[in-house]
Amino acid sequence: MDYSPLNSTVFHRTAFTHSQVSFPFFSSKTIPPHCLTLNKRPTILRCSNSSTSNSNNNMAGLPVKKKRKRYRKQYPGESEGITEEMRFVAMRLRNIKGKNVTSSSGSDTEADTENTQGEEEEGRGDDSETEKGNENCGDGETETWSSSMEGFLKYLVDSKLVFSTIERIVDESDDVAYSYFRKTGLGRSACLSKDLEWFSQRDFVVPEPSNPGVSYVTYLEELAEKSAPLFLSHFHNIYFSHIAGGQVIARKVSEQLLEGMELEFYKWEGDVEESLKGVREKLNMLGEHWSRDNRNKCLKEAAKSFKFLGQIVRLIIL
Repeated sequence: MDYSPLNSTVFHRTAFTHSQVSFPFFSSKTIPPHCLTLNKRPTILRCSNSSTSNSNNNMAGLPVKKKRKRYRKQYPGESEGITEEMRFVAMRLRNIKGKNVTSSSGSDTEADTENTQGEEEEGRGDDSETEKGNENCGDGETETWSSSMEGFLKYLVDSKLVFSTIERIVDESDDVAYSYFRKTGLGRSACLSKDLEWFSQRDFVVPEPSNPGVSYVTYLEELAEKSAPLFLSHFHNIYFSHIAGGQVIARKVSEQLLEGMELEFYKWEGDVEESLKGVREKLNMLGEHWSRDNRNKCLKEAAKSFKFLGQIVRLIIL
């Protein structure tokens, strides 16, 4: 075998042997070729596509593109609390019908939402459909109706049954959640008792509770046993509806039937808006600990409460 230094193939093979030869072309002395020991298989250099090699070697150094995280779209009012979500449900239900009910007896959130059960679909609404503070307003055509004393007494009797029921449940329940809503300053059952006594003393016939009121309290009693969040949804909306729309009814009925007399049902000690605000804050506080599924159920119950209340308000015109 020719070990001549001119034999480039052998020279390069031996030059890159790791342990036996230390790069002779950097040595200050000339090493005779026959002194090189080839007891290991020499490293063979092969040409390769430089672009492919660099690409493979740099894969680990490239930044990894993370999958973009998708966030759930919030419900209208969700950032402010469960009571604001329920308010959006109420306003959405009003806008579904596209009209407001006004008359000598006034308009009420309760009446506007009658026959809308099943339209709530998770309580979602559109910001464009509603604006805060428009609880007593509506767009579109107007339906007018007039009240009667007989119908108004039915309304008062059924209202008393509903308010006395929710107040009794809250006062007597062992559930800690209900304890936050005692002595809120919003209680109406005692005031209604005074009003009905006043009518009785003036020889008005005070009727027995009618089917809308009885049906609603039966539902509330069953619901209170099953779920505090769902019952409290009704609790809030009953007071909210009365305060938001009840004032219009009071004014119109008083003008038409009572010669301007103001009933106890529509009087509160202190600032009623502040009292309602306190109830909302407590309910929002509890709502922070409820799952999204429970919140969705509360929104559906809100729609049901407006349906029940609408049926009671309609007694005024029967």
